[in-house]
Amino acid sequence: MTSTPQSAFTLRSIRTRRFWLAGAACLIGTSAVAQVYKDPTAPVEKRAEDLVARMTLEEKARQMQNSAPAIPRLDLPAYDWWNEGLHGLARAGEATVFPQAIGMAATWDKDLLKAEGRVIGTEARARYNQAQREGNVDRYFGLTIWSPNINIFRDPRWGRGQETLGEDPYLTGVLGAEFIKGMQGDDPKYLLAVATPKHFAVHSGPEPLRHEFNVDVAPRDLTETYLPAFRRAIVDAKAQSLMCAYNAINGAPACGSTLLLKDYLRGAWGFQGFVTSDCGAIDDFVNGHKTVKTYEQASAVSVKAGTDTGCNFRDEYLAIPNAVRQGLLAERDVDTAVKRLMAARIRLGMLDPADRVAYASIPYSENHSQAHREVALRAAREGIVLLKNDGALPIAATARRILVVGPAAASREALNGNYKGTPVGQPLPLDGIETALGKERVSFAQGAPFTEQVALTVPRTVFGPQGVTARFWNGTGFAGPVVATRIEKEIDNDWNGIAPAPGVDRTAFSAEYAGTLTVPATGDYVFEVGDRRCDWSEDQQTYVLSIEGEPDVRATSKCFAGVPLKTPAIRMEAGKPRAFRLAFTHHSPRLGAGLTLTWKPQVEGLRQEAVRAAADADLIVAFVGLTAGLEGEEMPIKIPGFASGDRTSIALPPVQQRLLDALVATGKPVAIVGVTGSAVSFGEAGDKAKAILQAWYGGELGGQAIGEVLAGTVNPSGRLPVTFYRSLDDLPPFAEYGMRNRTYRYFTGKPEYAFGHGLSYTRFGYAGLAVRPTLSAGKGASVGVTVKNEGAVAGDEVAQLYIQPVGRPELPIRSLKGFERVKLAPGEARQLTFSLSPRDLAFADDKGVMRVTPGRYRLWVGGGQEGSGAPGVAAEVRVTGSQVLPK
Repeated sequence: MTSTPQSAFTLRSIRTRRFWLAGAACLIGTSAVAQVYKDPTAPVEKRAEDLVARMTLEEKARQMQNSAPAIPRLDLPAYDWWNEGLHGLARAGEATVFPQAIGMAATWDKDLLKAEGRVIGTEARARYNQAQREGNVDRYFGLTIWSPNINIFRDPRWGRGQETLGEDPYLTGVLGAEFIKGMQGDDPKYLLAVATPKHFAVHSGPEPLRHEFNVDVAPRDLTETYLPAFRRAIVDAKAQSLMCAYNAINGAPACGSTLLLKDYLRGAWGFQGFVTSDCGAIDDFVNGHKTVKTYEQASAVSVKAGTDTGCNFRDEYLAIPNAVRQGLLAERDVDTAVKRLMAARIRLGMLDPADRVAYASIPYSENHSQAHREVALRAAREGIVLLKNDGALPIAATARRILVVGPAAASREALNGNYKGTPVGQPLPLDGIETALGKERVSFAQGAPFTEQVALTVPRTVFGPQGVTARFWNGTGFAGPVVATRIEKEIDNDWNGIAPAPGVDRTAFSAEYAGTLTVPATGDYVFEVGDRRCDWSEDQQTYVLSIEGEPDVRATSKCFAGVPLKTPAIRMEAGKPRAFRLAFTHHSPRLGAGLTLTWKPQVEGLRQEAVRAAADADLIVAFVGLTAGLEGEEMPIKIPGFASGDRTSIALPPVQQRLLDALVATGKPVAIVGVTGSAVSFGEAGDKAKAILQAWYGGELGGQAIGEVLAGTVNPSGRLPVTFYRSLDDLPPFAEYGMRNRTYRYFTGKPEYAFGHGLSYTRFGYAGLAVRPTLSAGKGASVGVTVKNEGAVAGDEVAQLYIQPVGRPELPIRSLKGFERVKLAPGEARQLTFSLSPRDLAFADDKGVMRVTPGRYRLWVGGGQEGSGAPGVAAEVRVTGSQVLPK
C-alpha cells in the first residue's frame, strides 16, 4: 500500500501533467482532435465554444467590432460584419437593383419577396467568394446582410420610411419573413447568407433626434403595432441576426434594453442568433442618451443586455476588457456574445473547406445575371400602383403626340432610392416610354426642378440631339491613348465599384465631356458638378468646368465634401448654343466613382417651355416626386418641406405643384406619375388629372416598367402599402408614437388614397364568401372566396382579407389578416382560401397582452378595404371563448 505522502505527491504530479498537456495543446494548437472548432462534423455550439476558449479577452473584444481582425494563430480570417442589401446588394459595385423596399412592398407578392431575398443572398455569395479569392475582406463583401428594414412606416414624414415594407404589421411581417427565408437559403447545414431585420424596435423618426430620442410607448401599441413583424421574422422566418435601434424605449437605449433583447427576443421568442448595434448606437449611450458616462459602462450595459457586436464608429467595444477589469462586466458574458458570432460564421461555412459548402461554388457570374435582372423587372412591373384612371391609360394609339414633363422623367437619382447598388444598363423613365410607345411619338421638357433650392441633373434637351461626347484615359493625367469614346444623352453617371467604360481602370482614370449647352430661357444659371455615389474618404476627384466665354471653374474634393464644384451665376441666352468642356479625374484605392452635371435653372423658363410644348400634345405625362437626396437617413438638408432627411410637408414641393397647375390649365389631358419613396398629396392638380400612377423608386428597370404600364403591355397590379393622406392636419405630431389616428388601422379621416388601394386595366368581382358563423378561441378558421376577372384583359388581382371588431372602439378599426396575388385571364374565376390562426383573431389589451376575446367580427375579402370603392364581399362571425397568447 502506498503511503499518504507518496499518494499526495502522485496526485499532484498527475494534476500538473494534465495541466501542462492542456496548456500545451492550447498553445501549440496542432492536434486535430483538440481543435474541435476546425471539425466540420462537430456540433456548431461545441465548435464555437472551443474557438472562443482559445481567445484572449482582448481578442474577444476585437471580434465584437463590425470590422473584426484576423487571429492568425487560430487560422481565423478577418471579417467585416457590415454589408447592406435593402433592395439589392449596396455600395460595392454592380448588383441587381430592385425597386426601393416600399416599392417591393407595393407588389404584395410573397413569392417575389422570397425570390428577391434569394437573389441578394446569391449575389452576396458570388461577391464574397470572389473577394476571398482576391484576399479582399473589406466592408460590403461579407455574408451578414443588414436587411430587411421592418420598422412600421407610421408617419409619412419619416425620411427612412422608403426603406420599410409599409405601415401595416401583418403585411410587413409576412413579406419580411419571405425575404429573410430567401436570403438565408434552404441548405440543411449551411446558410446562404444571414439576414438582419432592423431596427429593433419602435423606430421611425424623427431623424435629427434619433441619437437621443426616447419613446415611452404604450404596451398596447408595442405589441399590437411595433413588435409583430419582428416576432414573425424571428419565430417564423428564423432570422439569424437582428439590429437594435438608436432610440431609447421606456428610458433604456434599445441596444441596452432588457425588455426588448431579453424578455422578448431571447426569452419569449427563443432567439439564438446574434445582435448587432446600429452604427454608433453604443456611443449614443454616452453622448446621445447620456444614460452612462463611459464606454466601459456602455459596453457593459449593451453586452449584458444581449448586443453581441457593435457597428462602432469610435471603437466603443474596445473598452470591453477594461469593463471586465473594472468589474462592470463578467468575461462569461463576453464569451456568450463571441460564441454567438463564431456560431454564425460556422453556419456560413467560413471555417470549413470550400468543397463541403455548396454555396462556396457560386461563381461571380451569378452577380447581376440575366435571371436576376428578370426578377428586378418583375418587381418593377408589379409594384406600380394605378391610383386613378379616367380612361387616359393605357395610352391609346390615337394619342400620336405624347409630352413627357417633369424632373423625375430623366433622373437616375429618382429611380434608385438609398442603400443601393450600382445599376448597369439602366433605362430612365423617358427611355422606357420612348421604347414602349415609339420615339417619334414622344417629346420631353424638364418643366421644373424637384425643389428650387437643390440642383438637379441638366436635362438632355440642353445638350441637343447630338448629345455629349465622352472620352476616357487610364491614369489621372489625360495621357496616353484614349481608351474609350461614347456619346451620352446627359451627364448622369454612377460608376461606384465599376469601370465607366470597357478597358478603363475604375480606380484611376481621366474623363472629358464636351458638347454645347442651349438653355430654354434667357437668365442666370448656376451649374454644379459632383459625385453623389462615392463611399470612401480616400477617394480623390478633380474637376474643371469650362463654358464658352466664362473663366474655368476648378475643384478638388474627397467624398462627403458636399458639392465640390459650383459656378457663379452665368448669364445665358435662350436658343444660343455655348460650347463647354468638363474634365474629371478620379483616384480611389478601392471603388469607382460617379459624375453628374447639375444645374439651378430659371424656374419660370422651364415651366413656360413645358407649357409651350403642351400646345402640340395629345397627352401630357408629368413625372413629379422626390429623390433620396431629399428624403432619407439623417441628412444635412434643411429647406422648406424637408429637414434632416424627414419631410415637414406631405404635399409636392411648390415648384412642382405650380408645374402641374400650369399643365392642367392648358386643358390637355394630364397623367401624373409619382416617383417617391413615401406618400404624397397631389392636391387640386391630382383631382383634375385624368390618371395617376405611383411608381416609387423603381430600381434598375423601373424606367422600362413605367413605359410598359403606360403603353398597356403590362397591366398595373400594385397596391398601396401605406395610406396617402390629404394633409398633415389630419395627423398627430410626428414625434408622437401613439397609434391614435395613424395608419389605416386607426385613421378616422378620409384619405386621398387608402392603404391596399390599386386599380387595374380590367375589373374583378368577388362572390361566395364561406366561413363558419361561429369561431372558437384558440382554434383557427378557414375563409373561402371566389374572385373573377370580369374584364377584357388579363390581370393580377390582390385579394385582401380584413377583420373588423364590432362595437370595440379601443381596438383597431380593421386589420389585414391575409392576402393573395392571383393572375386571371379574361373571364377566369379562381377559388381562394385563407387560413386564420388564433393570433390573427387576437388583439392587445391595455397591458399589451395578446388576447382572443369573445364578440362579433366583420370579415371582408376584396380588392382593397371595405368602403374604399374596391369590390369585395363581407360576412359577420362570432368568436366564443377567450385565450391568452404568448408574447
